[in-house]
Amino acid sequence: MTDALFRENAYERETTGYVEAHTPEGGIVLDASIFYPTGGGQPGDSGHLAWDTGTISIATAVKAEGDKIALVPAEPSALPPVGTKVIQHLDWERRHRHMRIHTALHLLSVVIPLPVTGGSISAEKGRLDFDMPEALEDKEFVQGQLNALISQNLPVTDDWITDAELDANPNLIKTMSVQPPRGSGRVRLVRIGQGADQVDLQPCGGTHVAFTGEIGTVRIGKVEKKGRQNRRVNIFLED
Repeated sequence: MTDALFRENAYERETTGYVEAHTPEGGIVLDASIFYPTGGGQPGDSGHLAWDTGTISIATAVKAEGDKIALVPAEPSALPPVGTKVIQHLDWERRHRHMRIHTALHLLSVVIPLPVTGGSISAEKGRLDFDMPEALEDKEFVQGQLNALISQNLPVTDDWITDAELDANPNLIKTMSVQPPRGSGRVRLVRIGQGADQVDLQPCGGTHVAFTGEIGTVRIGKVEKKGRQNRRVNIFLED
């Protein structure tokens, strides 16, 4: 499996790695990756690789067979040979915006305590779909609650529990449409706040900011009706 460096340190922007394989589709598999692969509503990271005799732009990263991560070139190009030492350069501005949006969506699920039926993240905005039969009564009030939580600058940390522990605590799972990844025997939990100040704890494999204050001010955009019971709440970064 590829060593997922982004889970150990989501702020690492540059590191080395070794090419382990090429996928049939032209992807590059490294022994360790700071590139997050598409999953859980969060897009794969972009950036570029450099080595002694070349460079290549990376459009995204995806999950590959055998718990590996494949980096997808932006356009057809000569790939670094297997065994090559490369330097990984992350498109940090894009990644950091994903981190800000992702953490903000966790907080959105706190101020709207309803089951989540879907969600997605981009560098510009994020959205959660809720099992919400009735319309949101006061969007401005909810936006104020969300920004108040953000401004508390709560720490964002992670823990790991076993699959069995998660099965014993099904209330941790907020998202109905995407189940936590299983099979490795353990599941990652993302915690916002500590002790008496904890506001959220849920399974998540994505990247997050270290403190909620990094998110900055957010704006709740259009609330869209999606089907009989579902409503989509969009949020935007204000800077």
